[in-house]
Amino acid sequence: MPTLLNPAAIWPIVLLSLSNVFMTFAWYGHLKFRHSAIFAAILVSWGIAFFEYCLAVPANRIGAQVYSAAQLKTMQEVITLLVFSGFSVFWLKESLTWGHAAGFALIALGASLIFRA
Repeated sequence: MPTLLNPAAIWPIVLLSLSNVFMTFAWYGHLKFRHSAIFAAILVSWGIAFFEYCLAVPANRIGAQVYSAAQLKTMQEVITLLVFSGFSVFWLKESLTWGHAAGFALIALGASLIFRA
């Protein structure tokens, strides 16, 4: 297991977190503006996704020095759940239920198995 004191172990987490903020806005941000044209939503989403890729690709390149591909993907999925939870509450003004929390917790528990070995 990589030590988090190693910068090569931390930077992928930081970059994946930032990339997920962009990704979440690209995929779901337009839901707050459902009255806008779908074509405009697609173009804006693509523009936002460009910045997501500019963070995700280096995150995975740096992370591959320390983590396996499966570990990187697992981190990305858990980070996505955390970012989406905050986004859903603060941007979309949707509330999370105990069912959401339990489901996310089970996914996180399953993800933790990837890091055991």
